[in-house]
Amino acid sequence: MRRIGESMKSVALFILAAVALAAPAAAQERLRVDITGGIAAPMPIAIPPMPTPNAVGTAAGNTAELGRQVAEIVTNDLRNSGLFSPIRPGALRPVSYPEVTSPNFGYWSGTGATALVQGFVQANGDGTLTVGCYLYDVFARTELDRQGFVVTPQYWRRAAHKCADTVYTRLTGEGPYFDSRVVYVSETGPKANRIKRLAIMDQDGANHRFLTNGQSTVLTPRFAPNMQTIVYMSYDGERPRVYVYDIGSGRQRLLVNQPNMTFAPRFSPDGRYVVFSMSVGGNTDIYRVPTSGGTPQRLTNAPGIDTGGSYSPDGRQIVFESDRGGGQQLYVMNADGSNQRRISFGGGRYATPVWSPRGDLIAFTKIGGGFRIGVMSPNGSGERILTNAWQDEGPTWSPNGRVIMFFRTAQGSGRTDLWSVDLTGVNERRIPTPLDGSDPAWSPLLP
Repeated sequence: MRRIGESMKSVALFILAAVALAAPAAAQERLRVDITGGIAAPMPIAIPPMPTPNAVGTAAGNTAELGRQVAEIVTNDLRNSGLFSPIRPGALRPVSYPEVTSPNFGYWSGTGATALVQGFVQANGDGTLTVGCYLYDVFARTELDRQGFVVTPQYWRRAAHKCADTVYTRLTGEGPYFDSRVVYVSETGPKANRIKRLAIMDQDGANHRFLTNGQSTVLTPRFAPNMQTIVYMSYDGERPRVYVYDIGSGRQRLLVNQPNMTFAPRFSPDGRYVVFSMSVGGNTDIYRVPTSGGTPQRLTNAPGIDTGGSYSPDGRQIVFESDRGGGQQLYVMNADGSNQRRISFGGGRYATPVWSPRGDLIAFTKIGGGFRIGVMSPNGSGERILTNAWQDEGPTWSPNGRVIMFFRTAQGSGRTDLWSVDLTGVNERRIPTPLDGSDPAWSPLLP
């Protein structure tokens, strides 16, 4: 059994079955999504509404309606990845409960689908729900994977995201990322007087809620590795300072009790430290401090502004931006501040670096003729620009290191929206939020 989180201690979600049955080698080779070729032809996939053995009412709704909604979430997750092309629901016939484990492959091959996702939703006597998820190769007429999830009714959407993650992972070879959350800055009001408050939501925009009331401007929220706390900068008291917010209790505390301006915080991968920037005597350097607070340790000591620190996944290095050479560029140093070296040499300026959770790339904002999102290797090689709008900035990585979320500012109005793009630079899409959004931070995969 696996815990969902400290704020959900009474709720458990666990795997009933996780079986990948053997398929013929040829079928396994054929049913594979090409994730490097620019998504020229997304895989056709059928995801019919999921039946129920007994339509009953639950705290989340009738199980028959939940089956339709679960299939819809799986459909949207896979479509939004850009790697799959779900068959239009209206073109699919209903599936009976016995068919879930015994598909009519003759019918499904006629729909044009290469892969098939079927499942069911069942109400249990203890008030929980079981959501079953089955993946089939239509051409080989073979079951590729099956998983089952038991959840309390309030977390039925998580079971749907986990089903989508099962399909995505099995067919692409990539890690999962749909069962995750995003914290960001929600914005409203005129361009010259924006109200900015913390907000949190599922990665698809569902379960949205505000964390702060907007009385104080907030910027750069970042999740702790355990996803129970958020570190961010607030202008509370008209002085920019770093705070820690507890998601479960809603309480916040000042992290560094110094008279100086502190900003750009981010947790270390083990959650023990927060790296941040502090301005002292006209010079801005990067420091780190224990998550519980205490005396900051200075890591950089160069003239100018050093900021935007982001740890490598193993916690051994930190990438940051600095204007010590006359313009904003990217540098990497060891976690103790030693061996500082420049890695960006592509012309223009570079800002807001963030290390991929896979450790293989660093995402950044490229400034010069506009603001664009790019990636490079940690040694500075292989620079690629992924977007080409007027002002894209503030990248954050999906848990599997495959997708980057960022915010886009509209020219003229100053309105901001959240967007995402995958590493091919092809699948770019807007993320729905109730109001304008900026400064997103993607959580790790939920436990």
